[in-house]
Amino acid sequence: MVHQHGDHHDVPDHCRVHRHGSWLPTDHRIHHAWLRSKVAHVDAHPSEPLAPALQEFADLIETNPRIYMHFAAMWDEVPRRPCYRRDPTGERQIRDYKHMLQVLNHVFTRAPEWTDAAAHVGMVGVPLNAVFDYVMGTPSGHAAFLDPEVNRVLKKVLNSWGGFLKTPQSVDVLGDHKTGWFGPVAISDLMEVANAPLKTSYKFEEMYLCDPSAKHYGFKSWDDFFTRRLHPSSRPVASPSSPLIITSACESRPYHITHHALPRDRFWIKSQPYSVLDMLAHHPLAGHFAPRATVYQAFLSALSYHRWHAPVSGVVRAAFVQDGTYFSEPLCEHAEASGVETTIDRGGMATAQGYLTALATRAVIFIEAEAKEIGLMAFVGVGMDEVSTCEITVKEGQRVEKGDEMGMFHFGGSSHCLLFREEVKVRGFPEVGGKTNVPVRGRVCVVEA
Repeated sequence: MVHQHGDHHDVPDHCRVHRHGSWLPTDHRIHHAWLRSKVAHVDAHPSEPLAPALQEFADLIETNPRIYMHFAAMWDEVPRRPCYRRDPTGERQIRDYKHMLQVLNHVFTRAPEWTDAAAHVGMVGVPLNAVFDYVMGTPSGHAAFLDPEVNRVLKKVLNSWGGFLKTPQSVDVLGDHKTGWFGPVAISDLMEVANAPLKTSYKFEEMYLCDPSAKHYGFKSWDDFFTRRLHPSSRPVASPSSPLIITSACESRPYHITHHALPRDRFWIKSQPYSVLDMLAHHPLAGHFAPRATVYQAFLSALSYHRWHAPVSGVVRAAFVQDGTYFSEPLCEHAEASGVETTIDRGGMATAQGYLTALATRAVIFIEAEAKEIGLMAFVGVGMDEVSTCEITVKEGQRVEKGDEMGMFHFGGSSHCLLFREEVKVRGFPEVGGKTNVPVRGRVCVVEA
C-alpha cells in the first residue's frame, strides 16, 4: 500500500477524507497545517505587492459588481463549524477574497512539495484547490467559478504560475530532503505507484528517462519532472499487431464506464451523466456519437505519469483544446431540514469528474481507427484545477500508431475519457474501483469483430 498523505500514521475517522488520485491529503489535518503556514506568512507580510496576473484578478473582482458579489459572499457561505472555518488548533484560516489573493501570491513563489504526513509538512497536491476547497462548493463560489470572465483571468493566473514551474527556480522541491520529491519516502511511493500496474520492480531511472548521476536527476524545472518521459520498454504496447485491442491512453485508475451516454444530458446533477455533445465541444464530428455512446473514464494520480498515448492506430481527424472552467464543481444536494446547517462535499473536485468532462478546460482528439469495427473514436483529456494545461502534440491528418504519444497534462489534477460510437461492440473494461492504475499503453478493452 502506498503510504502518502497520512495513510502511514493513525488518522481519526473525522479527519480522514477520501481523495481520488491523492491530489489533496487524506488526513485533513495536513491540509489545515499547510494552509495555516501560508496564512501565517501572509499575515506577517501584509504589504507584499500582488503579481501582475493576481492584480488583474483583484481588479476584476473589485470593478465588476456581479463578480464582487460572488467573491464577497462565498466566504460567508462556508459553514461556520470548526472543520470549515478554523483549523484543529482553533486558528482562523482564509477570511475573504483579499486574504485569498495574498495567500495565492505567496503560494506562487514555490513549486508543489512532497507531503511528509507524519511531520504534517508539505503539500503534494494542488495548492489552489486547497485554498478554494470549501468556497467553490458554496452557491456563490459555484456561480463565480462558472463565470467566463473569472475563468479568463484565472487562465492568466494559472499560466503565470505555470511559467514559474518551467523555470530553474522551481527545482528546489526536487531534492532528497523531507519535502523533496527524491527523498526516501517520496521516491519509494512514486515507484510503488509506478510498479504496481505490471508488478515490476523498476528503479526511478529504469522507469523514466533521466540522469541519476545529475542533480535533481537532470530535470531542469518542476514541469520537466512532472511531464517526465517513460522508457518505452517499461510500458510495452499491448497486442501491437491486433487493431481490435484498445490500449490505455493514460496511466490511470478506472472511474466510470457507461454504454448509454446521451448526446445531451443533465451533467450538473448529482449522478453526473455524460453529455456527449458538451464533452466534445459541439464539434461537427460529435454527431457521429449519437444516439448513444460508450464512455470510459479514468483519473490520474498525483504520482503518475502524465503523457497521453494513442489507444488505437489510425488518423487524427481533429485535435483542439476547448477552454472552460478551472475550479467549478457541482453544488451538493444539501439537507434542508429546519435547524440543520448545510454541509460542503469535502471530497472536492475529484468526485465531480463526470461534470468536469462537459465544463472544464479539455483536449479533444478524434481518431479514425484503421479497424473498421472501431471507426471514429475520441479521446478527451480533462484538466482539473491548477495549471491544467492540456498540450496536444499531434495534428489533424497525422497518422498515429497505437501507443504513440499524443500530448500531456502539465501540472494539475487530471482525468480522461475514451468515447466509442454506439455500434462499436466494446467489452472487457477493467473493473471500476481497483487499487492500481491501468498502465498506459496496456490493454483497456477489446472490440468484437
